Amino acid sequence: MKVIQFIVISCFAGLVFTGCKQHQDARRPVSSASGVFMKKSVERNKKLNASDEDLIKALMKKNPSINYFASTKGYWYSYETKNDTDTLTPKKGDVAFFNYELKDLNGTTIYSEVELRPQVYRIDKQEIMTGIRDGIKLMRKNEKVNFLFPSHIAYGYHGDNKKIGPNQPLICTITLNDFKPEAVYKKELEQNLEFNNAPAQDSVKKPKKVVSKPKKTTQDTLEQ
Repeated sequence: MKVIQFIVISCFAGLVFTGCKQHQDARRPVSSASGVFMKKSVERNKKLNASDEDLIKALMKKNPSINYFASTKGYWYSYETKNDTDTLTPKKGDVAFFNYELKDLNGTTIYSEVELRPQVYRIDKQEIMTGIRDGIKLMRKNEKVNFLFPSHIAYGYHGDNKKIGPNQPLICTITLNDFKPEAVYKKELEQNLEFNNAPAQDSVKKPKKVVSKPKKTTQDTLEQ
C-alpha cells in the first residue's frame, strides 16, 4: 500500500514540475523578443537624433555670422531681438502671450504666424510642443528667438499628420509679447467680463428745452 502511495505521489510531483518548467520555458522567448525590440528602438532613436544634429549643425555652419547658443535640452537658438534690460523669464504659474511660426531647415515656411494666430499659454499646464515648452522659459519679454529643434522635441515620428512630416527637425521663431502671473491674468479677465456686462450709459446729451418768453408790447404814450 505504501509503495502504491509513493508511486502516485512521485508521478503527481513529476507532472507539477514538468508543467512549471514548460510554463517558464514558454515565457522566455517573449521576454527575449521584448528586450531585442527595446534595444533596436534605442539604437534607432540614437541614429535619428545624430542625423538631426548633423543637419542642424550643417545649417549653423552655413550661417557663421549668427551667434547660436546650445541649450542643455538638445536644441540650439539665436536672437533676432534681444532684451538686455529685463531679467525675468516665464515660469510655472505664469501665462505667456506669444506668436510663432514654423519652417523646415531650408527656411521654407510650414505654418506662418497668421495661420497659428497669437497664443495664450499657461506655463507647464497645457499640452504644447516639447521644444516650445522649454524654450519659452529662456525668453524675456519682447524678445524674438529662432529655435532649431530636432524632431524628437518637435513633432516626433508622427509629425502633425498635416504639413509636418515624420521625424522632421524644425526652425521655430517665437516672439514673446508678454507674460504675467496667472492670478493677475484671471483678475483682468474678470474685470473685462464685468465691464462688458455693465449696462450701457446714454452718452448723448439731450437738448435743453427752450422756453420762449412772450414779447412785451410797447404802448404809444403820445396823445393823439
